[in-house]
Amino acid sequence: MTAVTTTGEVQTQFDAAVVIPTVLRPSLGRAVRSVFDQDLKGRIQILIGIDQRQGADACLEGLARECPDHICLTILDLGYSTSSRHGGFYSCHYGGSLRTILSYAANSRYVAYLDDDDWWARGHLSALQSAIAGKSWAFSYRWLVDRATGWPICRDGWDSVGPGRGINQQRYGGFVCPSTLFLDKSVCHFVLPYWSVAPGDDGAGEDRLVFEALLQHKPWGSSGKYSCYYEVSGEVLAHHHHAREFAARRIGWIYDRAQVDTVTRLADEAERALDSGDTGSAIATSQRALAINPYHAPSLYTLARAEHQAGSARDASSHLLEALAVDDRDPAILAAWSQITGRPRIAAE
Repeated sequence: MTAVTTTGEVQTQFDAAVVIPTVLRPSLGRAVRSVFDQDLKGRIQILIGIDQRQGADACLEGLARECPDHICLTILDLGYSTSSRHGGFYSCHYGGSLRTILSYAANSRYVAYLDDDDWWARGHLSALQSAIAGKSWAFSYRWLVDRATGWPICRDGWDSVGPGRGINQQRYGGFVCPSTLFLDKSVCHFVLPYWSVAPGDDGAGEDRLVFEALLQHKPWGSSGKYSCYYEVSGEVLAHHHHAREFAARRIGWIYDRAQVDTVTRLADEAERALDSGDTGSAIATSQRALAINPYHAPSLYTLARAEHQAGSARDASSHLLEALAVDDRDPAILAAWSQITGRPRIAAE
């Protein structure tokens, strides 16, 4: 068993802890770096628990070198999996008992969770810190992200939407997914073991048990921010609940991959038109791409720059704001926001 902690003061409690169980997927770096980028005013502990080494661990060394001074990176590798899927005791297929272990090990009263294929907007933790004041737990809203392209599809307005809402209202009393949660351990201490237990034969459903237990701990709070980016597979996209909601929103590109190529081509054409000084074509071509995917950040970015050059400052600011909501970590979008609006970077809405 190895537990490695980056240098720095670790005995003093942190303002927030982030628990990340992993099988060392390539996406782990993106998840952890999104924590590095948080604008929380305080110290953060990141606890990474390795369930099974299905990928290379070289990224862990790189992350340790990149870790900012106000963040502590703690890595736990037991040398075996506690998940029954891999021969361990606990029925949860997705990390076994790691979320429970790391929640208790976290040297903070407040614990957030992040799956290794999800990531956060810069203001995620700070918004949750405000939301949990005087509450037992809090949550954010999320974007659904297409795994194949990495593009946000739309805001989740039907699944992970909180207590008493959404498609899970009648069966589960609502739902909040792990990567959007923020818990006060002083109140939710006995909720934490449920992370290790899967009610279904498929090893899934521990998040439902946790949510059911959290409903007994009031009051709860919401940040009101769509600050979590939740990656979904093709199988999930095809589920009838989601397919119905996507159809209602006229989102077709996730099922017709030829449209992905079309959006990419149009975005490139718009960029070239802007570079050549043809702002009219840049605007029109960007709008054609956004008619297929309204949340395509490069097209929103190009459209905003073209509108700014055309003298439409209000439209430019509006579309840059949309681009920031989709991706507030792109340095080009951040620089354009400051240049066009004259204001510093803002948190995603």
